[in-house]
Amino acid sequence: MCVFCKIINSEIPSSKVYEDDDVLAILDISQQTKGHTLVIPKKHVENIFEMDEETMKKVYNVVLKVTNQLKNKLYFENVNLLNNNGPLAGQSVNHYHVHIIPQYSNEQLQFGFKDKEPDFDKLSETLNQIMSK
Repeated sequence: MCVFCKIINSEIPSSKVYEDDDVLAILDISQQTKGHTLVIPKKHVENIFEMDEETMKKVYNVVLKVTNQLKNKLYFENVNLLNNNGPLAGQSVNHYHVHIIPQYSNEQLQFGFKDKEPDFDKLSETLNQIMSK
């Protein structure tokens, strides 16, 4: 079973930003920028080539909803939406997912994710900020 399926099945803990019957959004533990979030269909689909239209609609409806939630809570300037499909495109987890990567005026994202140790305290703090009323 893939790591995202284990997260969906609550076998691995995650910082949930959004969840419904079909889609899960979690903070990426690598946090390329503050609020870096992954939107994942609960149905295991390896990549866009296996994706059906209905699941894609559900995923991107959540991408839109979560991106606006993040912008309203984290006050970033711009955003990158990133999706890699296949190993040559840089896909490292074989379960379709979309990265929402906030861009702040004082940060510059270099494409090609950097390996970073997770900072679970900052992750928890960011989740609390996003989920606050």
